[in-house]
Amino acid sequence: MSQLLDSLRNNRIVPLVQSNDSTTALKISEALLKGGLDVLEIVLRTDKALDCLEAIVKEFPQAHVGAGTVLNADQTHEVIRRGADFIVSPGLDLSSVKVARAAGISILPGIATATELQEAFNLGLNTVKLFPASLVGGPKILKAFSSVFRDMQFMPTGGVNPDNLLEYLSIPSVLACGGSWLTPKDAVESKNYDTITRLAAEAIELSKVR
Repeated sequence: MSQLLDSLRNNRIVPLVQSNDSTTALKISEALLKGGLDVLEIVLRTDKALDCLEAIVKEFPQAHVGAGTVLNADQTHEVIRRGADFIVSPGLDLSSVKVARAAGISILPGIATATELQEAFNLGLNTVKLFPASLVGGPKILKAFSSVFRDMQFMPTGGVNPDNLLEYLSIPSVLACGGSWLTPKDAVESKNYDTITRLAAEAIELSKVR
């Protein structure tokens, strides 16, 4: 977990990689790594997502490759078997947390309410995902949560983009932001991977602005 947190603190951006083809997923990941981002979240939103995850883990051992959109314990077992470094969920599922902990794998469950955040806190978790961030209150709710749950760290995802990235990152409790804007569908479909590399590099530079 410490190496993952160090990487997140350095770049503070977690791009979402979505593909139904391993070759394309590898090209997307290569472009992101070339742009300077070494923490990748491979989302389980396609039929071949697990194959994509496994291929990326094998091809880029220098990266921190996690699985996103993990919904239950069975998926948690499977992504761990496929080599995921960390797990991200849209919600808080106790069975998934138990499986990840037993395997020694970091998990960032999603929360959207104070009740869910309190449950995560009482489970001993200190880093969670706020999802969908823009719809549940964005930076304002993060500031409110942070004043009560002072030891919690957040990774807001959902509606984060270059226009509001700095507003999120200016909040001390925000460790990093997740975003799909770094891998736009049109760039992927046209195989314009240079665009993805450029967006990754621009995001890193933007995250450093104070």
